[in-house]
Amino acid sequence: MMPVIKRPETLKAFRIAPGDTNSMACVFDPVDEGVGFACIVEIYDVGGKTPPNAHGAAHEMFFILKGEGMATCDGNAAPIRAGDAVLLPPGCVHVIENTGPGKLYALCLMVPNEDFAEMIHAGTPVPMDPADVAVLRGLVPPEGRA
Repeated sequence: MMPVIKRPETLKAFRIAPGDTNSMACVFDPVDEGVGFACIVEIYDVGGKTPPNAHGAAHEMFFILKGEGMATCDGNAAPIRAGDAVLLPPGCVHVIENTGPGKLYALCLMVPNEDFAEMIHAGTPVPMDPADVAVLRGLVPPEGRA
């Protein structure tokens, strides 16, 4: 069996709801690959954030690729920046917010999926701009790190 390889320029991105300030580029998920987890890249507009949400059984992990922001879990907030990893346990009401001057990019893994990928794919497709693809290709270094 051959490994499944995806390139940044081929990822499908969506906004879940009208007015959302973040888009989600699907890397691997149950909808396209039939796996039991969701792996996406969340791209937060300047000032963007997720609505407060929680997951019944899923752990959610964010690895910050570029930018800076704030991670909140059950009312406890902590600053985050490129290179940081955030783990959110099941049941935790959480928000990820972009507090920086540019976009915030985070690799997100949710295990198990809990219909997260299906909700994303049911959203509105949006194109990734060339700057988004460049960040995912690693062509744009994170702020403050050479």
